[in-house]
Amino acid sequence: MQENSRWHVFDNADQIAVAACQQILKVAERAIDDHGMFKLVLAGGKTPEKVYQMLAQADADWAKWLIYYGDERCLPADHPDRNSVMANQALLSKVSIPAEQIHTMPTEIGTELAAAFYQPLVSAALPFDLVLLGMGEDGHTASLFPDHQHNKDELVHAVYSSPKPPLERITLSAAALSTSHEVIFLIAGGNKQEVIKHWQQGADLPVARIQPENPMDIYILREYFQAVTTPDLSSNYYGQQGYALDSTNQHRDNMPD
Repeated sequence: MQENSRWHVFDNADQIAVAACQQILKVAERAIDDHGMFKLVLAGGKTPEKVYQMLAQADADWAKWLIYYGDERCLPADHPDRNSVMANQALLSKVSIPAEQIHTMPTEIGTELAAAFYQPLVSAALPFDLVLLGMGEDGHTASLFPDHQHNKDELVHAVYSSPKPPLERITLSAAALSTSHEVIFLIAGGNKQEVIKHWQQGADLPVARIQPENPMDIYILREYFQAVTTPDLSSNYYGQQGYALDSTNQHRDNMPD
């Protein structure tokens, strides 16, 4: 199993979204109290979109939020397949985060230029307060794909041969995504049982290269989890949404109701 992780099991994607929304708001409040700002890295995908729609209804100190992206497709700035367009429609256009605090990846200018532009922004921002991530059926996260090799000294990678269209993207590195006080994986949708099994068994997948200093939280559908493991109930907390299997031996008793 992925070390330094807490696996939270839910019945459906809506429950995952509710739990993630609640956790994001808690982390935001704590970060703002601690150092006056909340640095959040957004993910793309349907479950994150649900989270953003819920956040848009929340009462938060939006003026203290700083927004970054884990990855972006190289498409025109207004293309509907861009993560930034989805996030803007679901959340950013509906709350009062100052425009200068929303750091969109400018991939419309080209892969190399966009990666070079974003690198110093990431360097100045680290460590993030919270990184949101998903996982694909091949074990990719952000736009870090299996069998792709990148310069380990980079904080932002140019991607030229994505197995999913479009071919060109930019992505934060595993090191940058790991440099966060908290990391949450949102895993719902698609046929992911097999790759989750490989992940738990220690396979060298992009998703397994995210190794933050603090325990990361993995929010996962029950159907995935039960298909690949038999939880030891003596080391699980059971709440309304399901098990919280804690590989750090630190049990959480504040699962959302």
